[in-house]
Amino acid sequence: MAKTPLILEIKGNSLDDGPGIRGVIFFKGCPLDCVWCHNPESKSPNVEISYDPDRCIACDTCIETCPVKAISKENLFFIDRSKCILCFECVDNCPSGALEKVGTEMSVKEVFDTIIKYEAFYKSSGGGVTLSGGEPTMHMEFISELLGMLKKKGIHTLVETCGHFNLESFMTLVYPLVDTLYYDIKLFNEDEHRKYCGVSNKKILENFKALNKMSNKDTMELVPRTPLVPRITDTRSNMEAIATFLKSLGIRKAQLLAYNPLWHKKNYKIGKKSILYHDPAMTRFMGADRLEQCKNIFRQNRICV
Repeated sequence: MAKTPLILEIKGNSLDDGPGIRGVIFFKGCPLDCVWCHNPESKSPNVEISYDPDRCIACDTCIETCPVKAISKENLFFIDRSKCILCFECVDNCPSGALEKVGTEMSVKEVFDTIIKYEAFYKSSGGGVTLSGGEPTMHMEFISELLGMLKKKGIHTLVETCGHFNLESFMTLVYPLVDTLYYDIKLFNEDEHRKYCGVSNKKILENFKALNKMSNKDTMELVPRTPLVPRITDTRSNMEAIATFLKSLGIRKAQLLAYNPLWHKKNYKIGKKSILYHDPAMTRFMGADRLEQCKNIFRQNRICV
């Protein structure tokens, strides 16, 4: 029986995580610690509590309910998480839904039963099911079992990964069951990757090279992706280094993901400070001109984006 991870969210009708209409399963937990993470609530594999001030009606029910007095309007993030015991009394009693539990334990069957309800939409639109996160490959046995159930139904499967995983386990448990792999290559320089993502990128790049060789021999689609983060990943030196690396491997297709600043608000909800919030470029959406400049670097290397 596969060890049960926490599920962050399940969407049944996404148009942004692969071709067609897709079901998307977001897993909690990631081996990277990217400073700009667009899903910061997915970093920790453990259950958390979220507070949304926009939904709060200031009724004070949570303050009165909390058994350890961890909630106060004077707290920077409303909840003092050093005191919070995660009893979720506040969540259960919040009338507006401003307080939420982040992370739900679900079995493989429970996840499958939830996502399969939309099977007709997946098949009629050329879509399928995407595993995202966090990092799905932190839960190899779980996703292997889930992917196997989906493949028996003839559903297209896609996994989004940061690439930091045990290759042997991946090849045995996951690779045979994946139709498309979205593979993030964020920063090419190892020192910069350590600085901004918390770990070395050696395993990520080596895994990518190995998977590229395998995908050239079979039908699995390997798609490298780079999130564009102002003055971090979107620099000319990084764009050129990644494009050159992909070109050397014969890659002719990649994705560049335009930056958006919505992660700052998500950080606040789980009591985290956004260390890049002082930078104006980090608080606004990426313009079309800047996105086109980055694309042109890849195009110059004959890589379609």
